[in-house]
Parts: sequence; structure tokens; C-alpha cells
Amino acid sequence: LINWQLNVCHISLLCFSAGGVLAVNMTIPNTLIRGTLGGEALLSVRYNSFSLDLPVIKWQLKREKSVTVVQSIGTDIIGTLRPEYRDRILVFENGTLLLHNLRISDDGTYDVEISITDDTFTGEGSITLTVDESISRPYIHMEASSVLELSENVVLNCSHENGTRTTYRWFKGGKPLTNMTRFVLSPDQKFLTITRVLMGDDDTYSCAVENPVGNVTSLPIRLTVYRRSSLYIILSTGGIFLLITLVTVCACWTPSKKNVLFFATDDVLPKMTAHNGINAVTSLYILQQKVTLSSPLSCYYILSLTKDSKTKNLK
Repeated sequence: LINWQLNVCHISLLCFSAGGVLAVNMTIPNTLIRGTLGGEALLSVRYNSFSLDLPVIKWQLKREKSVTVVQSIGTDIIGTLRPEYRDRILVFENGTLLLHNLRISDDGTYDVEISITDDTFTGEGSITLTVDESISRPYIHMEASSVLELSENVVLNCSHENGTRTTYRWFKGGKPLTNMTRFVLSPDQKFLTITRVLMGDDDTYSCAVENPVGNVTSLPIRLTVYRRSSLYIILSTGGIFLLITLVTVCACWTPSKKNVLFFATDDVLPKMTAHNGINAVTSLYILQQKVTLSSPLSCYYILSLTKDSKTKNLK
């Protein structure tokens, strides 16, 4: 026990001199920084020291083998920066590191060390930086039509162009989807499957995509569910029958372009008189060519002519 107390006193003598601690005291306001691809990230630190000497600042990115990002004396960078960090780094007097034009490869944990020659202990700390791509507005994609027959299955796909580390949420009628009895989500929750749709599933659906730098909600789509009835079947069958009938009639009554019917009227033909002085015919009707049809059916034209309230027929 006595030896332990002596060791503690010895350490205390090393740590204190002239009423102060011979160490760099570092504080980190925020140990997690979220950055956006192409944006900036400020890895902020502060330190206190009784020494008036400039600090030696060293930032490293943790990998299987740590990578030195920058090393400086005060704000003056020592040595040559790695190619991936050139023109993208700024070091402040308090040890803070500013990264410009963020890349996905900048994602990771950064260790910082600040040391001063006169101080016995070096200040150390870590900051985690996440770099994510902003999410484009998602939309719901469906393999089938949005009009469904009762008891059919449907799969909704929450699609979007950009975004990293995304998570998904689904809404029905503007409210979070909670009843998962017949609603099946894929492991990443990107796909929503409705098994054997019911009339109660007739509603609007939307999805929200989130990641560390934002969240965006899709425009809602309408899912319509109908019940197939006997009346629907009758109307469908009747419509098909009517269509076939119309096609058949049109095919039958299409006249040939080569056969033309000519006839003359009272105004252009002379009148004929019988032997007894009685007008026998006041109009002549001349059929120069027979009218034929493209259909093999035997069809006739009947011309009804009226003279003195009497009807004369020409076939």
C-alpha cells in the first residue's frame, strides 16, 4: 500500500508543474459529423496548453492500416499531401480540420493527435465522418396495373435514382403502414407485397426514403380494387358479340369501286308517247352496270320510282 501511494505521488509530480498540468487538454464538441457528397465537413476540436509553442497536429483516417491525412505545425502543413487530399484540406490553429469536396471514400473514423514539446502528454481524440449522397425523389413502380381484381396480388417497388445508406417507410392513406397481416416487406423494406387484395386495400400508397443527410417522400398512387360480377361478365360478352357483328356487316356491305350505277332524270331525257297519244313513260332509268358487292352474299338494290301516285320497281 505504501509503495502504491509513492507511485501515485511520483505521477502527480510529473503531471503538475507551476500549478498547471503538463498535458494538452483536448475537447471535441461533436464526435459524429454527417457530410454530403460534394459538400464540406468541419471536424472541430479545441485544445488547451500552458505552453506558448505551436502545436504539432496530426490527422489520420482509420483503415486496416491507418492513412495519414495531414500533419502540420500550427497551420503550416508538413511534407506533401497524398494525391486524394490535395487542394481539399485546411487546418486551423486550434487543430480543426476542414475537408472540401467530400467523396464517399472520405467516410470513416478520424484520429487526431495534438502535441507540444513542453507538454508531457499528447491530446488525442476521434471523430466519425459519414459521407452520403442526397436522395432524389422516389416513385412507386408497379409490375401490374393499379386497377386490381379482388384477391389478386400486387408488388409495390419504392424506386429512386440517387441516395446512399437508405431506409424505407410505407404509408397507406397518409398514415404509417402498421397492419402487417397481409402486407409483406422485403428485408430492406424497399418492396411492399400485398397478398390477395381486399376491398379495404382500395386506397392511396406512398413511400419515404431516408438516409443520414435527408428524407424524401414519394407522390401517392391510387390502388383501385374491384369485384368481378355476373353483370360485368354479361356486359363484356355482349360487347365482344356486338364488335364481331359490326365487323361482319362492314365486310358484307362494302361496295366495289369498279361498278357504278348511273340513272337519268326527267330533266335530261325526252318524253315518250304511246300510239294512242297517252304518255306512257315520263322518265327513263338506265342501269349501265350491275352493282356488285365484295361479299359473296347475293345482295340487290331496289329502286322505288313514283309516277302518278303509282310505284314502279326496278330490280
